Amino acid sequence: MRQRLALVVTAVLAVIVPVWSSAWAFDGEKELYEAAKKEKQFTWYTAHYDSETAAAVCNGFEKKYAGLKCDYVRTTAQVAYQRVSQDMKTGLAVASVFSSTDTSHYGHMKKDGWLQPYKPKNLGELIDGFKTYNDPDNLFVATAAGLVLITYNTSVVSDKDAPKKWTDLADPRWKGKVSIGHPGFSGYVGTWVVQMKKLYGWDYFKKLEVNKPRIGRSINDTVTMLNAGERIVAGSGPVGTAMESAAKGNPLAMIYPPDGSVLIIAPSGIPKGVKHPNAAKLFMEYLLTVEASQIWVEHFNESMRPEVKPLNGAKSAADVKTIRPSVEEITKGIPEVIKQWRDTFGV
Repeated sequence: MRQRLALVVTAVLAVIVPVWSSAWAFDGEKELYEAAKKEKQFTWYTAHYDSETAAAVCNGFEKKYAGLKCDYVRTTAQVAYQRVSQDMKTGLAVASVFSSTDTSHYGHMKKDGWLQPYKPKNLGELIDGFKTYNDPDNLFVATAAGLVLITYNTSVVSDKDAPKKWTDLADPRWKGKVSIGHPGFSGYVGTWVVQMKKLYGWDYFKKLEVNKPRIGRSINDTVTMLNAGERIVAGSGPVGTAMESAAKGNPLAMIYPPDGSVLIIAPSGIPKGVKHPNAAKLFMEYLLTVEASQIWVEHFNESMRPEVKPLNGAKSAADVKTIRPSVEEITKGIPEVIKQWRDTFGV
């Protein structure tokens, strides 16, 4: 159940050869690349992972497709959605690709007619478990995944004393010692809150409020607070950010709760009316490649491809018990829990 993160990580780097010097990966790739080069650059709104990982993905894309510039804007999921909503309402599709961790966003965008269909050619090459999370009308596809679990500072909390289950976070012994994110900003946190409510009811959060957790915005803030010594346990920790931080020497360890680590599925889609449609399609293809999954894994995140295995010492979603609310539960539940959250926590 427990995984130590004080380990030396040796990343197996992918050899990325520019596409123009190798065989084309799918039918029409050459033509799509040539058309994208005429557009020169594009913007990616993303809440997937952290800024460092988003930058690595853009750099990998630019190396593979020379002559194209990938500009990323990394924010929390709700901020990204507010930004794309404003763009679409004013008729300016600034982002060529939109990647949120809140799957309810895509239901709203689909209803409002804000997405244009595109089915990546390599969609069928994903890990089987991720193929079922794609829109039947090809308006969005799963391009990233991750786990939410419990993280703690090993310089203050011993292995035997660390909280093991989600309900342990409400124990009075952790009063003033827990960090959590905010469902009004983070799609990861919103999904976690919906799942905890499903398992334990809202009384769980009323008990958690008594312990006066420190509340950030992004789920990544929980790890930042551990590193800064502001809190010693992260109640909704993202596995990728925690493991990457530990690999840099921070004293962190993780607990995979027996009641289940929360699985996050993060889709991407192309807003309607984008100025760089070919670059958008090429980038959607890239997000599902072996090269992109290698970057995810090098940053301790979940691989979308069966060819790319976790780093030594890391676990994948297939190795642990995972839990996740349905898309319908997320779509209905996140707006509900945001209101309940503000009523309970006052923020």
